[in-house]
Amino acid sequence: MSVIFIVLGALILLWFIITYNLFVRDKNLIREAWSGIDVQLKRRHNLIPNLVQTVKAYSKHERDLFNEITEKRSKTINIENIKEKAAAEADISGLLKSLFLVVEDYPDLKANINFIDLQKQLTEIEDQIQYARRYYNGTVRRYNIRVESFPGNIVAGIFDFKQEDYFEITLATERSTPEVNL
Repeated sequence: MSVIFIVLGALILLWFIITYNLFVRDKNLIREAWSGIDVQLKRRHNLIPNLVQTVKAYSKHERDLFNEITEKRSKTINIENIKEKAAAEADISGLLKSLFLVVEDYPDLKANINFIDLQKQLTEIEDQIQYARRYYNGTVRRYNIRVESFPGNIVAGIFDFKQEDYFEITLATERSTPEVNL
């Protein structure tokens, strides 16, 4: 009878160890996934001053927009919280969309090789951000399911594993859906 209790106790202990290690693995995968997003956001942040300077050379009338983009970029760099970072990056995306609307008024700028190259780089970076965001959110989803599901939620509660936030961001290169009125 005592052998059964020893084996049962060993199995429960083994389950706790395996489950704990799965949580640790998932947390590290989330950190890795966030690192991928962070790298792409830094690339985007490094591109923004060049983009602003190129447009600024053509347009002296959009000074407020340029200042706002520069200010938001500076503030966003130091944000660590994922929800706050997502909101700040969404603001930057909106401002970049506004910047591209300004470009529409300057045909010479739209044809400028430097601007075209910067726009192409931004599109590539935005695509990489989207891929990194999908990987991150998939990793967070798997981890959050483990945190909420029984019996893993017991280990999560004991070792204080909490749900992680998803990273939602609109990209500057996303197009809004056109309205069709018939």
